[in-house]
Amino acid sequence: MGRSNWKGPYINPKDLKSVNLLKKNHATLAMSRGSEIIPKFLGLTFKVSNGKDYTEIDITEEMVGHKFGEFSPTRGKFAFKRKKSKK
Repeated sequence: MGRSNWKGPYINPKDLKSVNLLKKNHATLAMSRGSEIIPKFLGLTFKVSNGKDYTEIDITEEMVGHKFGEFSPTRGKFAFKRKKSKK
């Protein structure tokens, strides 16, 4: 179940204040994974934590309406270990 439309998109208030400074300085800003991407963020670069590192994300038009956490995977890809051949 999603967030109610009358509430609007969730954006951390501290992060929203920092975005105005970000446009002037052309720097990167760390955003929370739960914040939603709004049209005001188009063309900007943000850092999003995956629990270990920060992933830099360039915001495009297709990302509007999604959350930042969707573009920073928290789990690595799984692959079975290969066995050495006996010779």
